[in-house]
Amino acid sequence: MANEGYNCLTAKDSNEVFKLLNLYEIKLIFLDIYLKSENGINILEKVKEKYPDIDVIIITGYATIDNAILAIKKGAFDFISKPLNYDYIIGTINKVFNFKKVLEENKKLKEEKFLQDRFIGNDPSIKKIKELINVISKTDSKVIIYGENGTGKELVARLIHLNSDRYHYNFVELNCAAIPNNLIEAELFGYEKGSFTNAYEKKLGKFEVANKGTLFLDEIGDMSLETQVKLLRVIQDGRFTRIGGLENIEVDVRIISATNKDLEKEIKDGNFREDLYYRLNVIPIYLPPLRERKGDIRLLIDYFIQKYKDKNELRFDYFTKDAIEYLENYKWPGNVRELKNFIERANIFANSKLLDFNFVKNILGSDKAYDLNDLIDSENDLEYIKKEVEKKVIISRLKRYNGNVSQTARSLGIDRTSLYKKAKVLGIQLNESD
Repeated sequence: MANEGYNCLTAKDSNEVFKLLNLYEIKLIFLDIYLKSENGINILEKVKEKYPDIDVIIITGYATIDNAILAIKKGAFDFISKPLNYDYIIGTINKVFNFKKVLEENKKLKEEKFLQDRFIGNDPSIKKIKELINVISKTDSKVIIYGENGTGKELVARLIHLNSDRYHYNFVELNCAAIPNNLIEAELFGYEKGSFTNAYEKKLGKFEVANKGTLFLDEIGDMSLETQVKLLRVIQDGRFTRIGGLENIEVDVRIISATNKDLEKEIKDGNFREDLYYRLNVIPIYLPPLRERKGDIRLLIDYFIQKYKDKNELRFDYFTKDAIEYLENYKWPGNVRELKNFIERANIFANSKLLDFNFVKNILGSDKAYDLNDLIDSENDLEYIKKEVEKKVIISRLKRYNGNVSQTARSLGIDRTSLYKKAKVLGIQLNESD
């Protein structure tokens, strides 16, 4: 095989197989279906569970249709009968790698086109971010993406991954704010069967699934201090242990984080570890809110409309001039995500081919960013104005955090009890189960 340009390793049992898989970047395995110590199908299952991207070719001297079907069902690429023919083996290897190459190229082309099309913007700030993505994608440096909700932080993380040498491995994401503190460790590091109540099967953590690829930690500012310590240890050592396990598992993962918080302030407030911050904040990227790049609003409107045209689902032609002016001057507190949702609603409730100012204002409805000038110019007293502003701010924050009372209260700098009291006075319904 060396004459053909392939480096080969051998293993006599499953223990040796997994030692080699942990030490080397294996692309293809030839696996005998009948071994002295273990059935090859069992090893095939374990390999495909832990390393789903590694192709396995089953070989056997006892070829049957049932064995072939079983091997393919368990994830084998092919099934070869003994005696082995050298030319056939080389042909099979070439077929595997050619197939891999085509799949990877198609995946990269499709995903890059889709994602780059979605990263719409001619604003100088967006152009600089696109240039930065091209530069940092070729490195393994850790990145933190800062920006309000809906600005496209996950999109930028995916673009970095897809333009990197890791693109053919997994991009794995974890929203640190969406997982309870008592479960996030299991999500990150996995657990062994029987390690705690309801742990009926072994579970691979995000780090293992992302091995050789990219792990995207969204809302990193909401990670508990206890979990931050464990994350820091993995970054330093490159290894970890599953919950309930004894084996040290080595991983090679690029970490990209994102947050809508000021992490330096969080450090001062004692909510975020300074040493972890400096480990993660190697390359910061700041995504501007949509209101700071108004020139891109029309581009985004055109893009989202075109999506409906492509699917032959567009129910209107466009917006009137005064409607477009209104949309360009709207504050868009939910940023690009809110604009996308608005176009979807407009398409559902479209009542004519040309949607006017009144339609747009009605569709935005309560989602409209509050204009303080309307209150300032009104004849209402100061107490009324204060309550209205408080109400709008609280409703906006609740939307930002998907109704989570604890996160909303924390972002407003008050405790849960105070938020419940304010909500009751202002007539805001809160999630009692939170």
